[in-house]
Amino acid sequence: MAYFFKQEEITFGPHPKFKGVGFALLIDHKRDPRLSVSMLAIEPGVEIPIHTHETQADSIYVLSGEGEAYCNGEWRKIGSGDYLLIPPGEEHGVRNTGEEPLKLFIVHSPPLF
Repeated sequence: MAYFFKQEEITFGPHPKFKGVGFALLIDHKRDPRLSVSMLAIEPGVEIPIHTHETQADSIYVLSGEGEAYCNGEWRKIGSGDYLLIPPGEEHGVRNTGEEPLKLFIVHSPPLF
């Protein structure tokens, strides 16, 4: 089955773990056992701390905003159009250093949600 989401149908609720982070779950393990797809809206000054996923690769595309991502042992500036692929077991984190929400499109494989 194919899925199609119009922009106006995508709604953000609170992230299940991180305060100040909006969360829109598009595809979960029930819809596709191979991956999960979500969008995040990280408020200015908010950080998702450095963490790892033991089994999931984390594919992150920056839709808008500016911030920093922790990968390969250092914080690096990120902005609209940037892309990161974090293999399983690698430390990573994201923080919003801008004045607008930092919006990310994320795919986890296998699914995180």
